[in-house]
Amino acid sequence: MSTLIFGGTGFVGLNLVEDLLTKGEHVIIFDKGSMPDSAIKEFNKLPGSFDLFEGDVRDSDSIAKAMKQGPESVIYGAAITSGIERDISNPKATIEVNLMGFLNVLECARSLDACRIINLSSSGAYGDAAFGDNVLFEAKTDPDPKTIYAVSKFASERIGTRMGELWKLDVVSVRLSAVFGRWERQTNVRDTPSPLYQIASLIMNGENVKLSREDCRDWIYAPDIARAVRAVRDANQLRHSVYNISNGQYWSALKWGQAFAKHFSGIKCDLSVGQEKPNVETHTPKERKPLSIERLQQDTSFVPQYDLDSSVADYHSWLTKPKSQRN
Repeated sequence: MSTLIFGGTGFVGLNLVEDLLTKGEHVIIFDKGSMPDSAIKEFNKLPGSFDLFEGDVRDSDSIAKAMKQGPESVIYGAAITSGIERDISNPKATIEVNLMGFLNVLECARSLDACRIINLSSSGAYGDAAFGDNVLFEAKTDPDPKTIYAVSKFASERIGTRMGELWKLDVVSVRLSAVFGRWERQTNVRDTPSPLYQIASLIMNGENVKLSREDCRDWIYAPDIARAVRAVRDANQLRHSVYNISNGQYWSALKWGQAFAKHFSGIKCDLSVGQEKPNVETHTPKERKPLSIERLQQDTSFVPQYDLDSSVADYHSWLTKPKSQRN
């Protein structure tokens, strides 16, 4: 199996690459950004093989060249995860990458036969509807996106469905829940890292963590995202155009941070009190409801592997193990 991943050197992209290489597959990694040297060294130890293809999703010619590699599946993960400052200063770039880049890929994919195209959307597509009283279902929850990022993700889903119908393409979008874990790092296309990444970074640096609130949601460890996307790719028949991807569990960033802090003597993770300033930036102003994965589990083989404790254990091991020994 050969898979072409757009945005393959990003946080989620690297987890996808690692998962597929572990399975002995061939991966074509398309990205404007470079892959970390540590990832190249580690991925070279895995059973699969990969090619690096430098290109920009805003350039149809470079996409077409990558498509000539003849992938059997395509994953679109190129994205700018913009915050409010970028929404103010440069909304065009987010739209160009998140939406127009995807359309460019769909157009070039018309030359491929029997190729499933997976669009990595986001729980952000639900927008303000995510802060209601109910679990978020693909068919029952009406999205109400507000930010440029959320609007672009929701629009990409609709574009994928419409052009899939018109161009006879096998297109499916997956809404990723709150992802954290392996290979997450600061980049110029992701304005705010996950709160759990921030918590782990502070603790690893010997600093206490202060949170403004518990920040409950269905956090999902990055390797589980990769396994779920692979399950969508490999499903014989998908009955829907959009699927939630989550772990089906609900816990707080506070509890996760407290569990992680137990690995470090004298370090604490608490809520800020009085005049104390939080040192972790959250992604939303209030608690988001979890995503239902009923549809995903009905149509694919995906079963979440990591809960709070096992994700803490694996992430701690991964972060503290010498890079040369990670695989």
